[in-house]
Amino acid sequence: MKRIKLLATGGTIASGEGEHGLTPSLTAKGVLSYLPGLSSMCHAEAEDILYLDSSNIQPEEWRVIARACADTLADYDGVVVTHGTDTMAYTAAILSFMLQGLKKPVVLTGSQLPITHLMSDGRVNLANAFAAACAGYPGVYLVFNNKIIAGTRAFKVRSMGFDAFQSVNAPYAGEVDARGVRMQFPLPVRDQPFRLCERVCPEVCLIKLIPGTNPALLDALVALRYRGVVIEAFGVGGFHYLRRNLLPRLEALHRAGIVVVVTSQCLYDSTDLERYEVGAQLSRQAVVAAGDMTTEAAVTKLMWALGQTDDPAQAARIMQENLCGEIGEA
Repeated sequence: MKRIKLLATGGTIASGEGEHGLTPSLTAKGVLSYLPGLSSMCHAEAEDILYLDSSNIQPEEWRVIARACADTLADYDGVVVTHGTDTMAYTAAILSFMLQGLKKPVVLTGSQLPITHLMSDGRVNLANAFAAACAGYPGVYLVFNNKIIAGTRAFKVRSMGFDAFQSVNAPYAGEVDARGVRMQFPLPVRDQPFRLCERVCPEVCLIKLIPGTNPALLDALVALRYRGVVIEAFGVGGFHYLRRNLLPRLEALHRAGIVVVVTSQCLYDSTDLERYEVGAQLSRQAVVAAGDMTTEAAVTKLMWALGQTDDPAQAARIMQENLCGEIGEA
């Protein structure tokens, strides 16, 4: 029987009513107690590593989670991580980059209602996450509403509905139904040893363009000592250059050593900077097209890439490599 460990970080699944609303209040063992039949599936243990609403989970906490996963995987067959839904897609993506060469599963899940609530989706999500971990497919996955999503492809689309997450620009990796775990598109297993690459650079920001964005906004990134920026542009990667010309500022960011990654405000399809005149006016070195990466994957990958190297050109090259299913085939 496989040994699976639950690493709890807080979130709605472990919350109860506090003086000012929902707040994490249930321990990892308390959460696990809501699956009394789990012993027929695996040998499960539980550990609290954080006790936070996921809005407070930041790069420092990502390192705590990644280290706990790496330490646990040395002795267990898989890991289940309970996490708040608001930033779970970011955590799933960054763990995909931090835990290089995974040979075992790391499965994230949570719920839209506390597991103590009569109508909670927490019990099903948690049971499905353990089932996915027992299935043994290596890699980082997010399990929610009977769907299994690759860690770099998850996107939160609803704040109240139980179908809170979708797989963007990639099919669902699998699903859980009455037949058990059915994995149609598991993550590829890379031929490399497992490594914990936990260094990240938090000096990365995300900017969403609107018509009329002031180009001086980009100048502020230099003064604030950012090392990278992800820009959600229009369509396949459009910027306005009449009156408020953003293009010279993008070139200036590149000269200042700031890595500029361009993604789309559209949820689906890819960034293509050469499709329209505006992209063709930029030098090939000035910006990196995110392809079909989700915003969460692009942001966390850039943080991770800049944590691996001080060379902006090398970080830009890392952004163009498909490391763990975050970029689709051309």
